[in-house]
Amino acid sequence: MSAPFDVRSADVLVVGAGPAGLSAATRLRNIGVASVIVVERELQAGGIPRHCGHPPFGIREFGRVLTGPAYARRLIDRAVNSGVELMLGCAVVAIDYAEDIIVTCASSRGPLTIIAKRVILATGAREKPRSARLVSGDRPIGVLNTGALQEYVYLQHLAPFRRPLIVGTELVALSSLLTCRKIGAHPVAMIESRDRPTVRRLSMALPRLLGVPVRYKTHLAAIVGKSRIEAVTLLSADGTLEDVACDGVLFTGGFQPEAALARSAGLQIDEGTGGPTIDQFARTSEPRIFAAGNILHPVETAGWSWREGRRIGEFVSRDLDGQLPPPRGAIQLRPGTGIRYVVPQRLVPGGGGFDHLQLRAKASVSGALIADSGGKQIGKQPLKSAPERRILVPLAGFAEAKEDITFGLNEPDFETIRSDAECV
Repeated sequence: MSAPFDVRSADVLVVGAGPAGLSAATRLRNIGVASVIVVERELQAGGIPRHCGHPPFGIREFGRVLTGPAYARRLIDRAVNSGVELMLGCAVVAIDYAEDIIVTCASSRGPLTIIAKRVILATGAREKPRSARLVSGDRPIGVLNTGALQEYVYLQHLAPFRRPLIVGTELVALSSLLTCRKIGAHPVAMIESRDRPTVRRLSMALPRLLGVPVRYKTHLAAIVGKSRIEAVTLLSADGTLEDVACDGVLFTGGFQPEAALARSAGLQIDEGTGGPTIDQFARTSEPRIFAAGNILHPVETAGWSWREGRRIGEFVSRDLDGQLPPPRGAIQLRPGTGIRYVVPQRLVPGGGGFDHLQLRAKASVSGALIADSGGKQIGKQPLKSAPERRILVPLAGFAEAKEDITFGLNEPDFETIRSDAECV
């Protein structure tokens, strides 16, 4: 006998119960939106922070330092207490928006259809797996990314290795060091293919304090082992190959938006971010569907995603009341020389929305960021940044632009400084 087919309605449906999704939903209820549902494919809400059993979380949100699980519990409690309905173990399989927005879900309770006036996609991001990094060698047990490690340690109370190699120097790599410390694991090294860390140099005091050597200009050439990892082969900048004994490999960073649902729904996808394109009110190419959090810009902290979700909740509430400018007549915001992406990607007439554009550089840069519209320079600001660092540009200065805008580095500065090893 087939399961009953349930049909629900909501003013706003939020897909994803991480910091951005919970924050947006909570803000919507606090503003007075009557019916807000959050669906989450996992059996627990809270997103990535619930895997991170270490501080610091929650300083801005709650005024105190919390571990990730404690932070996640507070976000959940705040959402539920505000009247948000949480539906866990509920995966969205399709979104149809020809007329009404009809969202089809699957859960252990049976199929579910939700008819919503507005939808917010807050599905987050994921780390780049080994397959996407094209690392050769055997396929033994012990190859993980940070999310899998944290799930093993904090949710399943398992220790997958004792002497891993850590690949990457993003913030999440430092988080992985704390997770290793939790289980008494001692990484054999942390490697980075570039000549400097992705995080600020001051943050690299943590591996030094923990006695973990850091090797720059070093690539993981191969993984060695049959049933379990026995060693790795490292390639140095001078072409030297070296075998290093270890029992695990931890790939960190290289985040990509979890945008499969946005793609299957036919939303426009940005080549630079890999997530949906939005205007300054976080409206996607279907203006009744919004997006928030790390699906837009891989990757930001939980606190940043929480603040962004809160702001987007306000945009959605205003849209329900007919207070946002129409999505027509938008100009395009594009990355140029040396810039990986620009978010938002569209600017509609009428002003308002986010306070800043967010950009990322392709390489370490120090010079000037130029905004060009119709062959004319309409903006310029000093820029000193490394890859994966947040670059903020005030949006107000472009509110009156009539033609598409390209943001790029002035060519001489970019070519000169791209190889500057001291630029941070």
